[in-house]
Amino acid sequence: MKTKLFLEMSDVKTIAAAAETEALRNQWAVTIAIVDEGGHLLWLQRLDGAAAVSAHIAPAKAHTAALGRRESKVYEDVVNGGRVSFLSAPSIEGLLEGGVPILKDGMCLGAVGVSGVKSSEDAQIAKAGIAALVF
Repeated sequence: MKTKLFLEMSDVKTIAAAAETEALRNQWAVTIAIVDEGGHLLWLQRLDGAAAVSAHIAPAKAHTAALGRRESKVYEDVVNGGRVSFLSAPSIEGLLEGGVPILKDGMCLGAVGVSGVKSSEDAQIAKAGIAALVF
């Protein structure tokens, strides 16, 4: 029998606080979503001034990163590279950069998705949140 790691609420709060700090430091109005390994929403935080649609996009990016166990940018690159048929993949909606998986010892514990600024900046915020975790 194997031991399965998982995100505890204290981990989620640590990630969220660090991601929020990164966003506020840069004066970026974003939505931050954190999901478990199955893509189920654990945290949703829409900062002041963030567009309403970002509350839909951030969880979708996180969901995609968790299920795929890779950054959502990979899928954006696939589509932009000409493989538009990938758009028909079931249950994958967040095909934009800004979803980052939380990986530990080769296991996906969940993911962070951010939406509201440039996609590379969304990813920067997500990575800052994950970097605050102490494994």
